Amino acid sequence: MNYEIKQNDKFKFIDEGEGETLVLFHGLFGALSNFSDLIEHFRKEYRVIVPLLPLLELDLLNTTVGGLQKYVNKFFERLNLQDINLLGNSLGGHVALVQILKHPERIKTLTLTGSSGLFENGMGDTYPKRGDREYIRNKTAYTFYDPTMATEELVDEVFEITNNRLKVIKIIALAKSAIRNNLGEELKEIKQPTLLIWGKNDNVTPPFVAEEFHKLIPDSELHFIDKCGHAPMMEVPNEFNAILKPFLEKHKQ
Repeated sequence: MNYEIKQNDKFKFIDEGEGETLVLFHGLFGALSNFSDLIEHFRKEYRVIVPLLPLLELDLLNTTVGGLQKYVNKFFERLNLQDINLLGNSLGGHVALVQILKHPERIKTLTLTGSSGLFENGMGDTYPKRGDREYIRNKTAYTFYDPTMATEELVDEVFEITNNRLKVIKIIALAKSAIRNNLGEELKEIKQPTLLIWGKNDNVTPPFVAEEFHKLIPDSELHFIDKCGHAPMMEVPNEFNAILKPFLEKHKQ
């Protein structure tokens, strides 16, 4: 499904449907296709907005979790978004956490899936040798429970990014920033209802990470999905949407 990418000032985003606002933050290698099933399902009842996070466009100094959070905060201000149901996957979850801690007033609910912010296994100790497509294929497959989810299109996308020296430097900068930016001490400050949807077979942010988030975020509920890796909304969209829908409905105004 191809959606129109809108532009407002410097911000690019998808904006589909009408109703209460549901904003989705993608991760480090987060193609918008990752969210296609989720957008399609929820645009019938919600205004679904997906900002294109400038992971590789910020200057190196601001290529951090904090730099991305400042960007999304300006985006929220620009579109004057209120009462946001905010959802983030992987690094996008981390950005969502920093946003809710700094500017809780705009956010109504929080949903995290495979989020960094406490602990994550990165691309591994050895960063890809440029041009090593097989390495990229294996690392992309590692993200999923079902390795066939690492389609040629997805491998091509990651391969293209990791074949560019400056992009690799920025990805490493973001990954290191995520590891440094540990939110364990602050999570108790989150007052919004929080939903945690986690793959039981997540290799990147393993199940114990979800349990720790659940323990530290006061008003949180945790759902595990079996036979599922780091991107549940992509790998098992029907199960994911079936957990998310009643949570959002419960907190509708």
